[in-house]
Amino acid sequence: MIEKAITYFEKAGAQNTEETLKLAIERAKELHIKDIVVASSYGDTAKKLLDMVEIENLDLNVVVISYHQGFHGEDVITMSEETMNELRERGAKVFMGAHALSGVERAISNKFGGAYPVEIIAHTLRTFGHGLKVCYEITLMAADAGLIKTKNEVIAIGGRSRGADTAVVIKPANLNNFFNIELRELICMPRDKKKPDEE
Repeated sequence: MIEKAITYFEKAGAQNTEETLKLAIERAKELHIKDIVVASSYGDTAKKLLDMVEIENLDLNVVVISYHQGFHGEDVITMSEETMNELRERGAKVFMGAHALSGVERAISNKFGGAYPVEIIAHTLRTFGHGLKVCYEITLMAADAGLIKTKNEVIAIGGRSRGADTAVVIKPANLNNFFNIELRELICMPRDKKKPDEE
């Protein structure tokens, strides 16, 4: 039996980023986990994570997952090439790709309406928090890209819009084996799931 505290932030949002990263690194060290997958739209969260990893001189596989080209407009790439290069130079792996829990289904629902199985899964996960849905999604994307192994537990870090407010220990799976994914531990998450601008 393991007893472990879970940190609950009062509100969702970027103000929780540094504490989320700190808690994630602490749990990675305790469990000897070597892979951390982090969502980072523009690179700021990833840079903060790498700062902490470097200060502690940890040997971790840091995988940064960003929006696919076109998510914020036709041919728009959210993270600059300069930032991607900086992250890679600092030892991170950077991946941009279609969201595992939407992809082409979002195009179908946008054009024709209705609800489709993968989007229903995504919306169900969002009831636990947007960041938790992101943690599942980036873990699937990293596994399918070959950046982590499905046999090893990883730490996944997500949030909503900017920054991070959710961290978990998760056993990865590939998309074709989606239902093999296992949430092993909640490290931290917000109690109130709304974005600050939704108050």
